[in-house]
Amino acid sequence: MNKILIGRYIAGDSIVYKMDPRGKLVATILFIFVIFLANNPATYAILTIFSLVAVAATKLKGKVFWDGVKPIIWLILFTSLLQLFFTVGGKVYWQWMMLAVSSYGIINAIYIFIRFTLIVLISTVMTVTTMPLEIADAIEWLLTPLKLFKVPVDKIALVMSIALRFVPTLFDQTFKIMNAQRARGADFNNGGLITRAKAITPLLVPLFISSLETAIDLATAMESRGYRGDQGRTRYRILQWSLYDLINLVYFIILVILLLIFRTH
Repeated sequence: MNKILIGRYIAGDSIVYKMDPRGKLVATILFIFVIFLANNPATYAILTIFSLVAVAATKLKGKVFWDGVKPIIWLILFTSLLQLFFTVGGKVYWQWMMLAVSSYGIINAIYIFIRFTLIVLISTVMTVTTMPLEIADAIEWLLTPLKLFKVPVDKIALVMSIALRFVPTLFDQTFKIMNAQRARGADFNNGGLITRAKAITPLLVPLFISSLETAIDLATAMESRGYRGDQGRTRYRILQWSLYDLINLVYFIILVILLLIFRTH
């Protein structure tokens, strides 16, 4: 649990770290949409290769990304199994009541597994190479047009950045509470599903209290420092586009062109 990488920044010095956070955020969002262009083995192979190149460009160890994907792999497998047993079409290999294993089901299950895994990998590339404050600035920049409709963009960006920043903190606190309760004889691994659910219930109260105390302390600290949103605010970090962002744009355009060429129409 303490290995989940969502919201964690890992210091480094590669080309991905030097890219503007706005470019990385836009590329990540567009990648989630572009991935649906893939509809055959060739296009999924292209997506996989491009994603692995992006992971390699961070110059971080592969184990770092595996540790980040591993806690979510069971959810991805569960979603893939739903596709496997509930998608009917093509040659049917096995069937029992509502459940069936067909050629279409197998293909869809594999595609869903690859799709979600690549989305997690690319999202992880952005979060581990971009500081939470930079992500907040990028989100605020992306939502700037909404200011015309009196939408509090700065507050939305602040809430999202705080939520992203405290995801790993929340998991760390959960891990510490579990270790403390294990030391007192609690068992979270044995027994059936209902037994495990009952064992996890005592975690909720101390975790909720700890989260509430953290939120109160954070609000107090922000008020004491005179935080008033974007009113009269100056910026210490000035975001600037550079050559590295042009590389990011060209890399993404090449990906889209290859997907359009090799996808089945």
